[in-house]
Amino acid sequence: MYDTYYHFTAKPFQLSPDPKFFYGSKGHKRAMAYLEYGLSLGEGFIVITGDVGAGKTTLVRNLFKQMEEENIIAAQLVSTQLDADDTLRSVAASLGLEHEGISKSALLKNLQDFLTAASRQNKRVLLVVDEAQNLTPRAVEELRMLSNFQNDDRSLIQTFLLGQPEFRGILQSVDMQQLRQRVIASYHLGPLDTDETRGYIEHRLNLVGWKGLPSFSDEAFQAIHRFTGGIPRRINTFCDRLMLFGYLEEKAHFGDEEISEVVEDLRHEVAHQESSQTLMSARTGVLPPPGMAEETVRLSQRVEQMERSVNRILPIVRKILFMVSEKQAGNEELDQQPPIERAG
Repeated sequence: MYDTYYHFTAKPFQLSPDPKFFYGSKGHKRAMAYLEYGLSLGEGFIVITGDVGAGKTTLVRNLFKQMEEENIIAAQLVSTQLDADDTLRSVAASLGLEHEGISKSALLKNLQDFLTAASRQNKRVLLVVDEAQNLTPRAVEELRMLSNFQNDDRSLIQTFLLGQPEFRGILQSVDMQQLRQRVIASYHLGPLDTDETRGYIEHRLNLVGWKGLPSFSDEAFQAIHRFTGGIPRRINTFCDRLMLFGYLEEKAHFGDEEISEVVEDLRHEVAHQESSQTLMSARTGVLPPPGMAEETVRLSQRVEQMERSVNRILPIVRKILFMVSEKQAGNEELDQQPPIERAG
């Protein structure tokens, strides 16, 4: 859609993490250095924290990409809202091991045998645990106990823990003392600053063949940073919507006015609950029952979001119908020509 309109080779602001689009801001480079340092030691835990959408997963996938030719077996555990036994089963599953319908002792033996066999083949096993703030204390203890698997005084498995900022507080609890003693490095991945936000946007655009169309004013980059807070995923969401807006409105340049319009659209889509409930109270003079208020707010949000979605889609539908009708008209005209003229 907009990628064709702006002559991009691909969508520059997709939400799914893609190491191809990795942007080395100062913070991301430092976090990558910590990960590489941890790998060089081959033991213990590395902890990386950051806000939702800060780029932790992209960071790890970029690391995986760099490790493709190394003797490292990497596994990722994403779903962490599990009890201790299920956490172990998930670790086994991520390594391709039997894990269903067997006892915990058999599960641990399978894991130990796998790790020992990998070590004999001079391979290292790396476990990456995402959303670590959701781990229960018992699940964390199970992961710590896995680090006890050793061969010739060398740990058979190394673990990277990725979590949201609150995970730093969780690590300071009494229950986490033994884990803290095995953390060899930790880093908090903060947001991009204004210059980095501009660099991030231009970096992703350049990777898909951007030739300066659309162009951005300096004020536009600053406004994008203010609205997104410098969080990469939010920047992607905003810029994707901005590009769609530019396609629909046939914009070749983004300045303050265009940014403000997209900001207003997004605010209307995600910030209804308080305003809707306040409006209900103002009209009736009485606060509705909690359950009714929540249901009314949700319904209002859905209706308004559907209206906005329809309003955005209609211009696209019109363009498609126009192109289809033009093509059909051209085909009909060609069919009506004599065979000789068509051949010519």
